[in-house]
Amino acid sequence: MSTSLPTVLIVDDHTDIRRLLSITLGREFHVIEAEDGQSALVAVRNHHPRAVLLDVMMPGQMDGMQVLDAIKSSPDTCNILVAMITARGQDADHEDARQRGADAYFIKPFSPAGVAAWVRSRLLV
Repeated sequence: MSTSLPTVLIVDDHTDIRRLLSITLGREFHVIEAEDGQSALVAVRNHHPRAVLLDVMMPGQMDGMQVLDAIKSSPDTCNILVAMITARGQDADHEDARQRGADAYFIKPFSPAGVAAWVRSRLLV
């Protein structure tokens, strides 16, 4: 896969969700994956993605909101687009993510085509 394509990082602890999004985005983007918050931040540092599709509830020391905070608080990564993909559908959860700098918020079950359309609209301009 050519790395001249925009890189998208998919972060979710569920392999099937990562696979679904990877298949949906794989023809137009260079897709990389991470299964937890810490590996997500390593991938951000190593691969410099243009967008991150980020689950909120993940095992390990960092949840998605902490990863969002880390990405948006660093001058090196604050311009990366971050879309939250989560089962948390309350207005308060959405508002919290927006306040922390999330660029989009998709509630599970989500439309892979809808997520892909958002990524396309933001990265293939």
